[in-house]
Amino acid sequence: MKILIAADMEGITGVTNWDQVNPDHDEYARFRKLMTNDVNAAVRGAFAGGATSVLVKDGHNTDTNILLEELDPRAVLLAGAPSELSMVEGVDQGVNGVMFVGYHARMGAVHGILDHTWSDERVSGLWINDRAFGESGLNGAVCGHFDVPVIMASGDQTLCAEVREFFGNQIETAQVKKALSRKSAECLPPSVTAGLIEGASQHAVLQLEDGKGPKPFKVTTPIHMEIQFIQSEMADNAAIMPGAQRGTDRRVTYTADDMLTIYRAFRTLLALAR
Repeated sequence: MKILIAADMEGITGVTNWDQVNPDHDEYARFRKLMTNDVNAAVRGAFAGGATSVLVKDGHNTDTNILLEELDPRAVLLAGAPSELSMVEGVDQGVNGVMFVGYHARMGAVHGILDHTWSDERVSGLWINDRAFGESGLNGAVCGHFDVPVIMASGDQTLCAEVREFFGNQIETAQVKKALSRKSAECLPPSVTAGLIEGASQHAVLQLEDGKGPKPFKVTTPIHMEIQFIQSEMADNAAIMPGAQRGTDRRVTYTADDMLTIYRAFRTLLALAR
């Protein structure tokens, strides 16, 4: 039983503002330690549930946040960017299930700590087949492309509701804080959240092994993606990509026959949107 833990930072224990997840700020050192603690809790739970190996993908900013020297020694860390599958790098390596640790709600969600979709400086909205997507849905769809289910997620209450909406009520969730606004929350201490994450992870692996976990999340093909950018010139620049179409309201569309192509197109469009 091989598990991939895909970790982000905005949904980590105690995080409520950008300073805490910005490597240029003094607070960052403290919160990368808390990120490592949350990941370790998920690793412990995965092994307790019967996992035989665990990959951990660092998926925030430059993907170099998790403290390797403090990571559970049973896990293998995938760090650094860019990588082919970005936030879910490793999902194509014979993985049986994926856990999203420290994830956040999509851009525009009500009561979601630091809600955004990939980049709050470039993206104001993402739709796939006319459905609003955030990072959990987008990355979960890539996992589904490889027939791998998302079995557990941790973050605030809005993220937990979002993953249940996409992946079904069988997914295990660990709510580590209650968002009151975009930058305020009722936060549980690490001693409490560690137990919540570990318990959810363990149960998720047990359910997966028993055939009772979520099914892989599949997007109906052909897949139509629509990105709304913050500024018109970003949309103008992104639309230069072959196959992309410039729409109204700072939107760019792209259609493909598989989710992996859509994921690559999404990342390319964002890279062009300067």
